[in-house]
Amino acid sequence: MMYELIGVALVVLVVASLALVLVALSISRVSMSRHVWLAGLFANVLDFFYLPVKAIFCRYADVGTLDAWMVSLKNMANERAFKRTKNRLLLTPHCMRSLDCPAESTRFGIACTSCGRCVFSKLSKDAARLGYTLYIVAGSSYIRHITKKESADGALLVACNYELNKVMRSLKRRKIVTYGVALLTDGCYNTSVDYEKLINVMEEMNRNGDRRNR
Repeated sequence: MMYELIGVALVVLVVASLALVLVALSISRVSMSRHVWLAGLFANVLDFFYLPVKAIFCRYADVGTLDAWMVSLKNMANERAFKRTKNRLLLTPHCMRSLDCPAESTRFGIACTSCGRCVFSKLSKDAARLGYTLYIVAGSSYIRHITKKESADGALLVACNYELNKVMRSLKRRKIVTYGVALLTDGCYNTSVDYEKLINVMEEMNRNGDRRNR
């Protein structure tokens, strides 16, 4: 009798979990075009079931779509909290820099020299103007060093959707509120971001009465 009850409970748990994941996926897809309620809850559901859901997407769909949906949910869930942050990082990928970039790599990322060969010369000025500390990173290991060095409570991320989703999960454990802006194209070099969109996001996050420019 006990084993039967355990079996029934397991079946109910599996069915309930599957239904919850399907609802979360549907909501995440809708979030790409309009506001949804309980975005944080559904983002947590997909985070919890990420590996099995990712395996299904890898086989039957584009896993990049899953990451894009999850980033959309997390942005929606984090926007209000991000606007209340005071010490913000702007974490950007090294693949956006010029192929003949003369800057050296340090344990905290690429040390931009503002040589004018790529977007980072301009972005470094806009980041400082808008109250963000810019870092150009070549991988998640750099982010661990940066977050130990900086007492940040917010991080605006620029990357492909896979990396955005990955870093959002990582920084959440460090109590750092994140918001992501996806690259226009994926790749290891010569990538780009919609610069106007990025600046608009940075400015929008400053439209908060409690926010003070540094």
